[in-house]
Amino acid sequence: MTKSKFVIDKLAKLFEQGLISYKDLSSEIFNILRSKRDEIVFKMRLASKEETDILIKRVENIEKKIEKLEKNNLKKKSIRGRKS
Repeated sequence: MTKSKFVIDKLAKLFEQGLISYKDLSSEIFNILRSKRDEIVFKMRLASKEETDILIKRVENIEKKIEKLEKNNLKKKSIRGRKS
């Protein structure tokens, strides 16, 4: 209910200010909707595509390093087992 009230209030303000032409009205509505979208995105703390790609690459690099360390660990254990 409060969301619809917000939109109605914004539209009422537009009519009060005397925005008559369709282009002015449509551009103002789009600006209002964009600002609300930006607020929602900011509240959700969403990452951009570039940030997501960078994080994916970092995780892949870390996974490769972990695999190398695990392989080195297995080789060291098998070498120690042969000497005993």
